[in-house]
Amino acid sequence: MAAPQRVHVTHTFISGPAIVFDKLAEHENLGPVFGAKITRVNDGTTSRNGVGSTRQLKIGPLPAFQETTTVAEPHTLIEYEITQGSPLKDHWGKQVLTPTDDGGTRLDYTIGFNAPVPGMATVVGKILTGAISKGLPKLCP
Repeated sequence: MAAPQRVHVTHTFISGPAIVFDKLAEHENLGPVFGAKITRVNDGTTSRNGVGSTRQLKIGPLPAFQETTTVAEPHTLIEYEITQGSPLKDHWGKQVLTPTDDGGTRLDYTIGFNAPVPGMATVVGKILTGAISKGLPKLCP
């Protein structure tokens, strides 16, 4: 199988890390970021949006799939993986939040995955990069 595809997007918010983290962690806020219909499947084991919380994403005519939070470190880090329903393999996402000197937040967002069909990972990567780059400014200031 080909080397894993990587998507990397950075965005700087004027809002502080606590606000940005809360917006990113709340599954229902992510629809405009991914261009998807998002439904909460279940809450996390120790908090609503913590480890174990799961969302279902439906993007256009594609089959729905689920992502589950695997790491949630308040104001600094969110990690997740696809746990059901996607043709993508080994899919994971990592969102690292760093405070900026002016009180804002720099988000480094990386997604990795493999695809079973040659060329599919490149296409999906380009679509994800465009959608996330366009969608993040809608999340918060």
